[in-house]
Amino acid sequence: MGITDVPASERVHIGFFGARNAGKSSLVNALTGQEVSIVSDVAGTTTDAVSKSMELLPIGPVLITDTAGYDDDDAALGAQRIEKTRRELYRTDIAVLVAEAGRPLGDTEQELIRLFAQEKTPYILAMNKVDCADNIADNLPENAMLVSAKTGAGIHELKERLGILARQDSPERFILRDLIRENDTVVLVCPIDESAPKGRLILPQQLALREVLDAHANAIVVQPQQLGGMMALLRTPPRIVVTDSQAFAEVAKIVPKDVPLTSFSILMARYKGFLNTAVAGVRAMQNLPEGARVLIAEGCTHHRQCNDIGTVKLPRAIEKITGKKFSLEYCSGGTFPEDLSRFDLVIHCGGCMRTERELQWRMRTARAQDVPFTNYGVTLAACTGILERTLIGGLLLQ
Repeated sequence: MGITDVPASERVHIGFFGARNAGKSSLVNALTGQEVSIVSDVAGTTTDAVSKSMELLPIGPVLITDTAGYDDDDAALGAQRIEKTRRELYRTDIAVLVAEAGRPLGDTEQELIRLFAQEKTPYILAMNKVDCADNIADNLPENAMLVSAKTGAGIHELKERLGILARQDSPERFILRDLIRENDTVVLVCPIDESAPKGRLILPQQLALREVLDAHANAIVVQPQQLGGMMALLRTPPRIVVTDSQAFAEVAKIVPKDVPLTSFSILMARYKGFLNTAVAGVRAMQNLPEGARVLIAEGCTHHRQCNDIGTVKLPRAIEKITGKKFSLEYCSGGTFPEDLSRFDLVIHCGGCMRTERELQWRMRTARAQDVPFTNYGVTLAACTGILERTLIGGLLLQ
């Protein structure tokens, strides 16, 4: 996977926020060295978020997003644009608040700073247009630096500051590398069925395979129907078996109980930082009444197959284990309701196509409203009766 192939969910998301005409778009173009956004003297030129995937030194793969002015007062669409800008913040790893140098911070900037603090989003206050500012205070506000999109002043320093924040905000995380050692054998069970993308593996499988190779361990990739024959050929048991959650029932019968077994979806929940919440959430499922409202959330959008996991396999497994029929609703992609009060449970996918920060926001949104929050893999493990086993003796919950 090359730099240009790094998925958006694995990039550092840098969002530019501020009032209209503060120079956000000009600063984005100056920082990237590209014409990412349309620039105009007319306030409100950027009416929707514009994102650009690129390599930005000294950070690496990033997704830079230019947002609409947070003070948009258009009678017809202003409120919608502000709402979309605010939701963009939920997936932002580092925010750049653009304000005009020489002017005191206004209500718009103060509100954005409040939102950054609320979401614990690190930010830089970029005081733009320093080239034409008459009065610049000696004592700049917290996190502030002087820049000019027009002359390039401070742009290099802005990149360096972003790099420092990116390193501070991105502690090293693993799918499974911390669970294996050099020369271990890891078995990855990857079903190739009607839901498998043609010509490639899904992202969690790619990430897991790469980590096995990075650990100098041995990866064996098989489909469920080849697993039994392959296991019989191994002289020593594998260190761990990781399967697609949909194949839990079949795989659990083949893999000896003394061999650690889990799924890509469960490892993704751990990777994104919500596995403990997911386990607590699925345990609440058994106590839900008949007709309880359940939101099934998928982080990506795709054409649903006749045997789709979210609309067919998962509901079927839940009904079988609980003996109840729930009222199911669905959302996908970047859409996720902020008001979850009508739901009794949220079941999320592995979240491989959403950033960790966005998944954390979705989890917090549910918890703040006392709505249990779990994911596909944890739910299917519970429905198969092997949840404790797939948590590897609680090791994944540490």
